[in-house]
Amino acid sequence: MNSIARCLKHRRRILEVSQSITAHVAPALSCVEIVDMIYYELKMVRDVFVMSKGHGALAQYVILEEFGLIDLKEYGKGNIGAHPDLGVPGIMASTGSLGHGLGMAVGMAYAERLKGSSVNIYALMSDGELQEGSTWEAVQMAANLKLHNLILFVDLNDFGGLERISESHPAVYPVVEKFTAFGWESLSGNGHNARGMNSLLNQRVGNKPFALIAQTVKGKGVSYMEHVPIWHYRSPNKAEYELAMKELA
Repeated sequence: MNSIARCLKHRRRILEVSQSITAHVAPALSCVEIVDMIYYELKMVRDVFVMSKGHGALAQYVILEEFGLIDLKEYGKGNIGAHPDLGVPGIMASTGSLGHGLGMAVGMAYAERLKGSSVNIYALMSDGELQEGSTWEAVQMAANLKLHNLILFVDLNDFGGLERISESHPAVYPVVEKFTAFGWESLSGNGHNARGMNSLLNQRVGNKPFALIAQTVKGKGVSYMEHVPIWHYRSPNKAEYELAMKELA
């Protein structure tokens, strides 16, 4: 199965899960291709993935379910929560509080380098986390330590919970130039194009931490969710669910 077919399947499963419990649907839909690429294209075996963007957890959960590590029938019943929790099979860090995940990923990358291992640390964060000072402390520390084994994806869908970041926090931009100024390699591309993102990763020089600024659409794949803030919080009702599944047929 190719990336396009897999991601269609992931999106449908995310919607199915949303029918049993209120879930963060739109944040998961915006990062499906990124998470799919990390698991399937980069062939992560010994490497580590930190889902700093806790509201995108369902995108990771549906893949962990495909690998047979979790059963999403348990979602929301105490064993699997709305954000990634350490202890759930396949989850390497408890995240969700904005700005925490990248700091943990930096620590993991440094620990692996001290061990002399070849393990890479992949992290995915939201653009909302760019508002947090702890994020930029971690960015600076990664550059100071020359953590070439740290690869960061920024899901740049231009939305926080209820507002466009480009309107409410315009100084967040330009993002690529900020990472470059902090001593990272940084490139920008389409976060819904796995082939294009792979091409950008292959352009790495590899002597610095690397940030791929992925341009995405919040709620990608479901027309009435795209760029509509309320879907950060809502799950579709039965009629909305059926419409979304038809669009993803």
